[in-house]
Amino acid sequence: MSSAKQERAEAAKLPDDDVIGVLLRQHALIRDLFSEVKSAEGGRPRQEAFDALRALLAVHETAEEMILRPVATGTAGEAEADARNREEKAANQVLAELERMDVSSSEFDDLLSRFEKDVIEHAEHEEKEEFPSVLRECPEAQRKRLGGQLQLVEKLAPTHPHPRTAGSPTAQWVVGPFASMLDRTRDALKHVTNR
Repeated sequence: MSSAKQERAEAAKLPDDDVIGVLLRQHALIRDLFSEVKSAEGGRPRQEAFDALRALLAVHETAEEMILRPVATGTAGEAEADARNREEKAANQVLAELERMDVSSSEFDDLLSRFEKDVIEHAEHEEKEEFPSVLRECPEAQRKRLGGQLQLVEKLAPTHPHPRTAGSPTAQWVVGPFASMLDRTRDALKHVTNR
């Protein structure tokens, strides 16, 4: 089992904008945010930590599906890419369920624990099965270009789970921009009303 420290160390070996380096740093941050949610005390701090985790997972998974997965289909194989997309679709459904729950409930805690385990297993599959093939078969210049594309897509990606489009790169490209606009408006309104 890898750790946030190991993921950061592996990312540090790559150029800052290398797609695999970007994703490894995000995997480490996702682990950190799970810890923050679990340790946060009080409704509002815990909700804010969960909102940060939810937003990162939403944009991260969308960008992986749109940018990494088509490349990984060619390097790691279609079965591998399809398996990761199925996992992301399932995770998106659980994330949507968590989003509707009271963050201070025991039901939230139970589901969050199971969800964290699944997300970490998913990340480890990517790190062991997809990432090495991309590193091996894609030249650095291509990986840097993919890293730039991934970061751009993340700026435009939805910040909330959308289970109907998750797991499908095509659906992400078609529906994602509209969902993102709605999500980011909703986030801005929530931020203004919570002051």
